This record gives sequence, C-alpha cells and structure tokens, in this order.
Amino acid sequence: MEGKEPPRTLSELMEKIAGQVVFSAQPGRTLRKWRTDFEISQVALSRRLKTVPSVVADYEADRRASPGAHFIRRYIEALVDIDKERDSQFIRRFGTSPRADGILGMREFSVSVPLRQIMETISAEPVGSVNIQRDIHGYTILDAPKAILSLGSHEFVQVYGWTTQRVLIFAGVKFGRSPMVAIRAHPLKPAAVIFSGTRKVDPLAVRLSEVENIPLLTTLKNPTEIMQCLEEL
Repeated sequence: MEGKEPPRTLSELMEKIAGQVVFSAQPGRTLRKWRTDFEISQVALSRRLKTVPSVVADYEADRRASPGAHFIRRYIEALVDIDKERDSQFIRRFGTSPRADGILGMREFSVSVPLRQIMETISAEPVGSVNIQRDIHGYTILDAPKAILSLGSHEFVQVYGWTTQRVLIFAGVKFGRSPMVAIRAHPLKPAAVIFSGTRKVDPLAVRLSEVENIPLLTTLKNPTEIMQCLEEL
C-alpha cells in the first residue's frame, strides 16, 4: 500500500515526493498537493525558484507540458529549503518515528481527493451540519480504544503522517465521544473524521465536530474493507 510507512530520512522524503510526481497521471496536481502540505504559497515558492507565480500555477494546474526532472528537483529542493528557514516546521513535525501502537494503516494520496469521493467509495454518511466540501491528502485508520489509551500528545502527532489534511478513521468506536474529545484537546486537527462499523454517534461527538468545523461521517465497513476500497483512489 502506498505511503504505508513514513519516510525515515529527509532524503527519503524528497525521493518519495519525486516518485509520486514522476509516476502521477497528474504531476502538476501532485506538486500542488505537496506545496500545500508544506504550507508554502505559490508566491513564496516562485521567489525561491526565481520565476513568477504564474509559471508555478501553470505547472500545478497541468497547463504546461509535464515538468521535467530538473524542474521537479528544483521544486522539491525549494520546498525543503523554505521549510528549513522556518525551523523545519513540516519536516520536524512529521519526522522519523516508527508507527505508533494503535495505528492500523496509513496512506498519502498522490493527488488530493475530494472528501465526497471518499464518502462514495466507502459508503460513508455525514453526521451533523459541517460542510464536506474539502480536499483530502491522505488517511489514517486507528484502533480507537488502543490509540486513545496508548498515544500520548507526542505520539498522537504520528497519526497525521505527512499532512493534517487527511481523514482520521476510527475503528472499534461505540458512540464516538472519546475520539472527538481527544481531537478537541490536541492542537493538530484532521480534515475529517470517520467512524468505522457504526451509525450511532454520541450527540457530544457531533457537537464537537461542529465546534471544530471537522466533518464527521460514519460507515459500516470495517478497516480491511475501507483500505481495499481506498486502494482504488
């Protein structure tokens, strides 16, 4: 499964990004996904590349011919260099620790995927009133009881892989109060939360999702079925 384990070194991260871009059917969208994961604007990146924002925008929108190896290398090096100047905020946050206990599976998408498409793929239904119009860059599936009991604040960072723009999928949930309380208490927030194997949700969990503006969904599929379905994306 793509993105099963996080890269162990900075060079592996750069190789991972390059590989995703080279083998992507939409290389520009893959470049854009990583730039937004690094939280770097087109303007800042274009300055580092010594070009104009419209050139970066054209490549990211696939309006230009597929970027060559030289541009891809410069693009990735620029992302890393800018991040280093910001005290390696992205690199340090999602560093090199092995997978924490309670994490059943992880994946980074090569391009952003609309949350609505994920919903349709795994037969998920929204709960509450939060807008579901957002893009997703990856997912993490957790054993809810084990993760909540074993993951401290530092370990909980690992569930976000290389981006917070992801879905956290909790299995073994009864009513969902504990996962949403844990998310409420942590400074990093996911783009969406899905409860696996249930349609029953505690009203407090729904309220917390609305307060945090995090879409909350449920699916009756189990983790294995979810991973198999999401392999198609």
